[in-house]
Amino acid sequence: MLPCGTAYRPDASFAPSYFPINMDGQTSQKAGSSMAIEKCINEFDVDDVIFEEGSTGRELFVVLDGKIDIVKISGATKTVIVTLGKGEFFGEMAVIDGSSRSATAIAAAPNTRVMRINHARFVYLVSQQPAFALMIMDALSKRLRASNAVTFKAANP
Repeated sequence: MLPCGTAYRPDASFAPSYFPINMDGQTSQKAGSSMAIEKCINEFDVDDVIFEEGSTGRELFVVLDGKIDIVKISGATKTVIVTLGKGEFFGEMAVIDGSSRSATAIAAAPNTRVMRINHARFVYLVSQQPAFALMIMDALSKRLRASNAVTFKAANP
């Protein structure tokens, strides 16, 4: 059994039974021990850095509690790109293609908990859980559309 699994619910109607872990970090199927799951959950305080832009990593993160700011830092200027909450994920580009992180992830609320999904577990979930793969594709599509809109707006003031 691979060590790190998760669930991501785009809204409350999503059925968490598609995944081995629910949003509270508890097993929803007999997919693995809770001890292995607990090793995948980290807690952060406000302003703790989860990862920095340019760093390498092969993990995706799911917000279990709290908030995460995805930011771009240029000198002393920090620009928040998006704030993510419970059930949302980040770090998907690095887990998919192994590239360096494109932004910095910082905890934006006290007691923020995230679950790490390593590359091997991600590949397993994508191959075994089509709903998980579709959620990732849907989120990537929405994020790309939003990025395209910002780029277009900047190019056409």
